[in-house]
Parts: sequence; C-alpha cells; structure tokens
Amino acid sequence: MPEARIHQMLNLELTRSLAVIDVQSTGVDPTTARIVALGVPKIDPDGTEHLRSVRFNPGMPIPPGATAVHGITDEEVAEYPAFRSFATALANHLEECDLVGFGIERFGAPLLQAEFRRAGSHFGLRGR
Repeated sequence: MPEARIHQMLNLELTRSLAVIDVQSTGVDPTTARIVALGVPKIDPDGTEHLRSVRFNPGMPIPPGATAVHGITDEEVAEYPAFRSFATALANHLEECDLVGFGIERFGAPLLQAEFRRAGSHFGLRGR
C-alpha cells in the first residue's frame, strides 16, 4: 500500500502553505531560551511536502532539565552553527506560510521571533 501524504491523512485543502513548527530549546522562557533543534515540515497547497530539520549551537550551556526533556546535549550541538546562520533560509522557508504546532502561540512563535531578532531579522506573525 502506498504511503499516504500528510495533507491526505489530515484531509486538508490548503489555500496557503502550512508549516508545522517543532522547537527544542534551552528553556521555557521565550525571551531567554535559545533554540537547539528545529523541525519544520511544510505542506504546499499542491500537496508538495518539504522538511527542514536543523540543530543549532545555542551559544550557552543547555541546562540538564532541558536535556532531560529533549535529549540534546552541549556536546551534540557544539559543532553546529548558531541560529543566525540559518535565519535567512528559515525566513524564506516560512514565507507566506500559515503556522501550526503544539504550544506555538505561547512558546514556539515567541521563541522564533526572539531568535530572529537576535539574528537581526524580523519574523512576523500577522495573518499566519
């Protein structure tokens, strides 16, 4: 049996691309936490699926409590680039997308906005 595509399994009829945000971070406060891993599957209205999955060096130690949640250690991200090195590509990937994700309004989106600000970029949520 052929594998069902995500938009078919969810019975979605999209008019804009839909990006699912999955963020792993150093903490739970979006103003001070840093992203250590980001998964962003995106589905276009025509059914085309794209996946971006990236790890980042947060530039700070990952607290043991955060590692206990997501399993990512300082050693595992030591050689990865900082978020700012991927900011432009991520902004392009998310352009004109609606956004979904668990806890996105209270955590994921504010954390992304903070990371984009630290990278000197803007990430708007209006109309998404």
